Amino acid sequence: MAVVSWKEILLLTGLVVGCYWNSLSCGFVFDDVSAILDNKDLRPSTPVRNLFLNDFWGTPMAEERSHKSYRPLTVLTFRLNYLFSELSAASYHLLNVVLHAVVCVLFLRVCRLFLDKTSSLVAALLFAVHPIHTEAVTGVVGRAELLSSIFLLAAFLAYTKSTGADHSIVWAPIALTVVLVAAATLCKEQGITVVGICCVHEVFVAQGFTLPMLLDTLRHVLQGKDGFPYAVLQTLLKLIVLVISTLLLVIIRVQVIQSQLPVFTRFDNPAAVSPTPTRQLTFNYLLPVNAWLLLNPSELCCDWTMGTIPLVESLIDLRNLATLVFYIFLGLLAYHSLRYRHTSAKTVIMALSLIVLPFIPASNLFFPVGFVVAERVLYVPSMGFCVLVAHGFKILSHKGHLKKISWLIIGVLLTTHAVKTFNRNWDWESEYTLFTSALKVNKNNAKLWNNVGHALENQNNYAKALQYFLQATRVQPDDIGAHMNVGRTYKNLNKSKEAEDAYLVAKSLMPQVIPGKKYATRVAPNHLNVYINLANLIRANESRLEEADQLYRQAISMRPDFKQAYISRGELLLKMNKLTEARDAYLRALDLDRTNADLWYNLAIVNIEMKDPSEALKNFNHALELSPRHKLALFNSALLMQESGEPKFWPEANRRFLTYVEEEPDDANGYFNLGMLAMDANENAAAERWMRKAIGLQAGFRSALFNLALLYSQSKREIDALPVLDELLRHHPEHIKGLILKGDILMNHKKDTRGAKACFERILHMDPTNVQGKHNLCVVYFEERDLPRAERCLEETLALAPNEEYVRRHLNIVRGKMAAMSAAGQPLTSAEGATMSAKEEKPKRVKEGVEEVAEGEEEGRGADAVGKGAGDEKNVRKSSAESLGGVGVDQSESLASSQSDKRTKGPEARLRSPGDDPGSQEEITRHIFQTLLKLKALMSVSKEARCQLIGHANGVKLKRRSWVIHLPVIKTTNHQPLNIKSLTN
Repeated sequence: MAVVSWKEILLLTGLVVGCYWNSLSCGFVFDDVSAILDNKDLRPSTPVRNLFLNDFWGTPMAEERSHKSYRPLTVLTFRLNYLFSELSAASYHLLNVVLHAVVCVLFLRVCRLFLDKTSSLVAALLFAVHPIHTEAVTGVVGRAELLSSIFLLAAFLAYTKSTGADHSIVWAPIALTVVLVAAATLCKEQGITVVGICCVHEVFVAQGFTLPMLLDTLRHVLQGKDGFPYAVLQTLLKLIVLVISTLLLVIIRVQVIQSQLPVFTRFDNPAAVSPTPTRQLTFNYLLPVNAWLLLNPSELCCDWTMGTIPLVESLIDLRNLATLVFYIFLGLLAYHSLRYRHTSAKTVIMALSLIVLPFIPASNLFFPVGFVVAERVLYVPSMGFCVLVAHGFKILSHKGHLKKISWLIIGVLLTTHAVKTFNRNWDWESEYTLFTSALKVNKNNAKLWNNVGHALENQNNYAKALQYFLQATRVQPDDIGAHMNVGRTYKNLNKSKEAEDAYLVAKSLMPQVIPGKKYATRVAPNHLNVYINLANLIRANESRLEEADQLYRQAISMRPDFKQAYISRGELLLKMNKLTEARDAYLRALDLDRTNADLWYNLAIVNIEMKDPSEALKNFNHALELSPRHKLALFNSALLMQESGEPKFWPEANRRFLTYVEEEPDDANGYFNLGMLAMDANENAAAERWMRKAIGLQAGFRSALFNLALLYSQSKREIDALPVLDELLRHHPEHIKGLILKGDILMNHKKDTRGAKACFERILHMDPTNVQGKHNLCVVYFEERDLPRAERCLEETLALAPNEEYVRRHLNIVRGKMAAMSAAGQPLTSAEGATMSAKEEKPKRVKEGVEEVAEGEEEGRGADAVGKGAGDEKNVRKSSAESLGGVGVDQSESLASSQSDKRTKGPEARLRSPGDDPGSQEEITRHIFQTLLKLKALMSVSKEARCQLIGHANGVKLKRRSWVIHLPVIKTTNHQPLNIKSLTN
């Protein structure tokens, strides 16, 4: 066997790079989205063992919706790509190009077994540039073909060394062959067919048998005239070992899929559900269709499902002639190769084995598959085709007058194929370019119209997307997915009535339940989403919640294992305040899938609504065990720990908030809560840094601005608090607590009673019944020595709050002061009117230490930061949320419970009798008012919370503060593009 030279390796590699370098600029398209972007098995947080438990798309093999494509070694290479470059598409495409070059070199070595040096190189060059390979090389999921082909060719080369120089059996290469066959099968199922290729090579090439010789030998044995020759016995022994190994692999493979075939719909493969003879005629016609793609790859299409190839429903259909010609040609080649022993016959038989055997699993002849035609499954069969072409070139080139013509034909063929391949790569640049190029080839495939619509939908071009979705319904009126896409797009265009009508049409196409009659049907899980989508639409109307619940229950009745229905119903029940039922729905979903982090997160939200924070924290922790960087679980579990009032939880809360801001570096709420934790720990420098970071990310962040001002105030930096409060009031002029704090600082630290008075009057202008603002204005009047006005003010305040003892006590002090001054003959109003005399000495203030309290409010987050939600049907591939488009979050102010009342005692204040020194009496009275003003400045945080996250834990009162609670991330599939997965072969 001639070895492959370095020059030939460089030639093949250079040709591959020249044809495929532009694929590096392509993104993730079509099936890449499900296999790469949406596949959690690629993430380092997912245990490696999951790769051997899930299918190619990351779906557990035990689930019916699993495609049953078991390719863990291929997924492992995707995971390695992710480890080095995460979701950078260029690295995935680069590895595919490298693998294709490796396949070309191995194929050249295989060709050298039965072709001469020149013709084998021609076969390898043609294989390197053939346009049919663009789907396998440029499409990232085509890596399954590339890896499987590498192990397939390696297994075949190993087997060719299993015969010794003395024609004895060498078992080491056979053992290696079995291992490589297993590896090929773990990359893609068709890898197991190399065993058949090895058998053909052993019998007809290595041993040199022909079919007549085998028949004669068998006849002699049966007639008892002779026994099996030794060579035949050796061959039988080797083949028995291969067959037994193959059977073991098949048994293991069947056990992996749990003896269940994947569920395909009639839209994926219409002929598979057609009656006889339509099914047989159509499947046989597909063979010449695939052969024509190898002969003339001028019109390539990424998707050949649905109505691409009309069914062959009659024997008089002219397309049957193509089937007949194909079988005649194939039969003649087989007859030629099986009847003779010369080199040409051996070359042809090996070429046929490479064409036929690897194609059998995808042929639909023995069992249905999820596609009609798929170009990437022709990757290995094209090897046999290239061998036949090279063999024909060899025959022509040996005829003197045809030598130049044969070289010219090969040169033109290689050039045109290389140009076609290079140009075809550009079609895979994006989903829009890919599907629009497919529509140029075939306009009868509703899936293509749907997928162009999805590409436009991802660009938020809903109006144009709607046109394509509507065309899909015209091409295939009974396509449930197309009608669902129309409904979703109408919803995105805020046309709820039209959206509901479209969903109802899709629902009418579902199998109907006939009361009192038993029936059995297999419903595709994606189609069941029509109930989810319709329910999500109508539940926006509060009067139709029960109707929406009925739709969820109908979906569950059709498939009791339909996890998504339980998830969406749980969210609805939460909205209906049926908390126990919501919890039960999530628990049922967890029975079906305990590895879903979002389910544990949603259950924790239900626990919060049920005021069970300890159970909520446990479920948040379950979610984080499954997905350590689950953003919403990180945030809300940290919030629970922060608000628990137990310092032992704060370090872990701080770690989780830090992890959250790593995941969401542009979300101001994460930095704000880090600041609040730092304030709890009296780490003022860190608190200031985090608050500044939050404000920098979100201008006018109410809670961050107010709490930063409080931080400055309690750090004796009241003057630094004023510009922060000015910024707060510039963005939120109605911020009452900000006005109260500013008034306090102006009066007690800036000695600006006029400014303080303006703040309190502004409060009363917005809310005339605000007791705190009214009381503080009374204090201003007292500071201005306008006692009658202070008295009237306090009387009005007492009328607003008759049960407030401090107001009544202050009113008595003022009246006592007025009586004392009247008895002394002093005027009750200062001569200056509104201000104290500049010469009058102000009494010393004794500032009591007050634990200052953060304001209660929620700063809203954008939908993308919140996650994926059941109410959102927009694909956000890219949220989650989606999610999960975004979750409907009630953005209301949320507070914990009351503040603590720590105070530092000042000098004892007592009221003197009218005969005492009036100056001292005035000083004491002023001191009391100033102290009370300081104490009351920050004590108005109303209990406006939509839900109490913590409340009083273990009897310990918690500070009021601003915090953000993110409501459930309910993962639904209604926002996912339907028909976008081709159910990869």
